[in-house]
Amino acid sequence: MAVTTTLKLPEDLKDRIAPLAAAQGKSPHAWMVDALQAQVALADMRSTFVADALAAAEQIDQGGALYAGEEVAAYLRGAWERAAAAPPPAKAAPWGAKPADRCPARWRAGPTSSLDFLNDTPRRRPPRSR
Repeated sequence: MAVTTTLKLPEDLKDRIAPLAAAQGKSPHAWMVDALQAQVALADMRSTFVADALAAAEQIDQGGALYAGEEVAAYLRGAWERAAAAPPPAKAAPWGAKPADRCPARWRAGPTSSLDFLNDTPRRRPPRSR
């Protein structure tokens, strides 16, 4: 069931919406409803993504499986080239190591090819203090 609401728009925004709606064969009202629905869907996806990321971080903090970035990059390159590559083995968390010890120097040098972004420094947060 639809409910009526009032939305005050700045004049310049209203003027920008009219031609966009017309280009899609919609009324400005229908275009705004679609835009609001799209934003709600994006906000829901963002919220789910953040919740999943926090749950994964908690799982890692509790001793969950980790994968070495170099091995994941090799696996992805193999998949990209349609080569048969075995999944990388899980690694124990090197929490005692300094970031420089965990990341080879070539990772910190920056990407040199289109796939070198896969070798970027892992963006893993340290375990929480309890």
